[in-house]
Amino acid sequence: MRAVAFDDFGSSPALTELTVPEPGPEEVLVKVSASSVNGFDLGVLGGFLKGAYEYEFPVTLGKDFAGVVAGVGSEVTGFAPGDEVFGVVARPTLGQGGFADYLAVPAAYGIAKIPAGLDLTRAGALGLSGTASLNAVDAVAPAAGETVLVSGATGGVGSFAVQFLVARGVTVIATGRPGAEAEFVTGLGAQHVVDHTDLEAQVRAIAPAGVDAALHLAGDGAAVAGLVAPGGRFTSTIHFVPDEPGIKATTIMSDPSPATLARLADDVVAGRLRVHVARVFDLPEAPQAIAAFTEGTLGKIGVRVA
Repeated sequence: MRAVAFDDFGSSPALTELTVPEPGPEEVLVKVSASSVNGFDLGVLGGFLKGAYEYEFPVTLGKDFAGVVAGVGSEVTGFAPGDEVFGVVARPTLGQGGFADYLAVPAAYGIAKIPAGLDLTRAGALGLSGTASLNAVDAVAPAAGETVLVSGATGGVGSFAVQFLVARGVTVIATGRPGAEAEFVTGLGAQHVVDHTDLEAQVRAIAPAGVDAALHLAGDGAAVAGLVAPGGRFTSTIHFVPDEPGIKATTIMSDPSPATLARLADDVVAGRLRVHVARVFDLPEAPQAIAAFTEGTLGKIGVRVA
């Protein structure tokens, strides 16, 4: 099968041929149709997850997946060949990934069926970013009428987070440069847009006493935490822990439970959540997709596998 993988630390990802994996007794074999680029992929590729995960080279990139069940293990119930599924690769080691024709994943976690009305392209861009954004919003538990700063609002996680916050009746201050970025986040419902190059002054002009909560998805974590009012909440998806006294700080690890994935899919189908896929690259172009991600994008960058 085709896969975009890298052979060792420091090597570049490339299209290669690998053996189709055999699903274990409690696993599902998925014929992948779509995936997307996430910050996690950069961490894997850069070797930054050494110690947290075991690398089983060659390592195939792609944390997201959407496709069709091609086979199931002997102990699997609830999935059958032909089911359309999506989710987040939740294997204990780094080896298999969504940038491949086939992928074996646990049947009990990180996978859900795709409901009618959700296409494979959007499903392949939904799992990790959607879950992380929902987990981050739940962590700060905003109440209607509160003001929340989203730093990194234009990316995949940020674009979902803005929508979840607006749905809760929150006043959202989103980071974005003037022009296309500002138009993008206001289109998602953000009431205010601030430029990260002048974050302190622009946020204080809107919330002089500080914001009730902040989501740190990108940017200077200390600067973001410094804008949270005493007694407020701060959460980071990139594991920044602030020294700021008097605020409740948490870090987020995406938890793609089947229930969370199903909720995300239902929200998309119902029109409550939009998945903005800015560009889609074919599988052989996945290295270019990663490069485009590092340059910044509005929403998600997809990878078309089949």
